[in-house]
Amino acid sequence: MSLSKAERALHGPSWFEIIFGAALSVVLGVVLAATYLVLKPVISVKTMPKEPVAGAIYFIEGSKDTSKGKTWLRKRQALLEGQSVVLSEDELNTILVTPTEKPKGGAGQPAPTAANPAPASDALLVPGPINFRIADGMLQIGLPVKVSLFDASVVIQAAGGFVKKGETFCFEPKSFYVGSCPVHRLPMVAGFVTKRLLAAQSIPSELDSAWKKLADVTVEPKVLKLAMP
Repeated sequence: MSLSKAERALHGPSWFEIIFGAALSVVLGVVLAATYLVLKPVISVKTMPKEPVAGAIYFIEGSKDTSKGKTWLRKRQALLEGQSVVLSEDELNTILVTPTEKPKGGAGQPAPTAANPAPASDALLVPGPINFRIADGMLQIGLPVKVSLFDASVVIQAAGGFVKKGETFCFEPKSFYVGSCPVHRLPMVAGFVTKRLLAAQSIPSELDSAWKKLADVTVEPKVLKLAMP
């Protein structure tokens, strides 16, 4: 039986109300703190400064020289033929800007790529061009995202390697930041964001099929090695 107003005034709130109120305060505090960190600007630099700003999160973009990345087309064919390949940053950053399939939006309309993004929409989250960087034996995946609700841009960046899950090699981040929020400390959240990040990219079906045939995927100091059986 619930307490009357007079009884509440006399005895105070119940233990359930106290615990519920405290839990709600904690959850609200976590949400507000996470939102603040997500929207806290990330510092984009070419190289890490000698004296980093305490508490700041940096983003270093990978090289995307298309003239150096042209060799990807030759390596792509080799990969489709079942050969092992070694890819540089420039080649990785050429993969998603090189049209390889006919557009699905109708004749005469180019397929959306990083170089030719899809038309602006009213979506809550609008991803920009993905970027790859290889450093410290890890692959970094970076993605700028516009958050319409707050009219702000957030940089998502994850760094890690590859592990085989079932029959396919999957990217497994060791560090993962959404803005300045370290979501790698929340494994379930990191996994969810990783899947959404990769699902947002248009991967040609033939490359997806070739990926599933790989015998090994390793990240070395400057390259990504894709080994076929």
